[in-house]
Order: sequence, then structure tokens, then C-alpha cells
Amino acid sequence: MITAFVLIKTDATRIPESAQEISELDGISEVYSVTGEWDLIAIARVAKHEDLADVIADKLSKVQSVVSTTTQISFRAYSQHDLDAAFALGFDH
Repeated sequence: MITAFVLIKTDATRIPESAQEISELDGISEVYSVTGEWDLIAIARVAKHEDLADVIADKLSKVQSVVSTTTQISFRAYSQHDLDAAFALGFDH
């Protein structure tokens, strides 16, 4: 499973509508409205890297009110369990 975080700038008058439309795309698991430089952050989860092009370039970026995107592909996920185990081993220094 490939996970990517897509930072999205959208027409400010259509943030809720954009979020709803993006959340309905296949390959998008979650969409958050956020503060700061970006309006929305979407989480894409796909089987292989090539599928990101379908989800992001071919679908998400073509949502009418999307102005721009930046995509960050994750290397590794850390659960709270993993972090607790690392700190127990002394990696907190």
C-alpha cells in the first residue's frame, strides 16, 4: 500500500464543496480542512506508485475548484505502538 499526502489549494469560496468532491474519488481515503498555507490535505492510498497518477493527476487535480497541489509520498508509517517501543529502547535522546 502506497500512502501519499496531497496538500491542496482551492477556491476559498468552495472549500467544503471541494473537500466533499475530493473525498468521493476512488483512492482518496480522507480529506481534512486545515489552517495555514493549504486549504485541504487529502490522504491517497493506492496499491502501486503508478496508481497515484490516476488518483492525483487524472482525478483530483481536475476537480474544478482545485488551484494547485503538492504531493508528499510516505516512506514508513509509525504507529503509537511503534513509537512507544522505540522510546523503551532508549531512542528518545
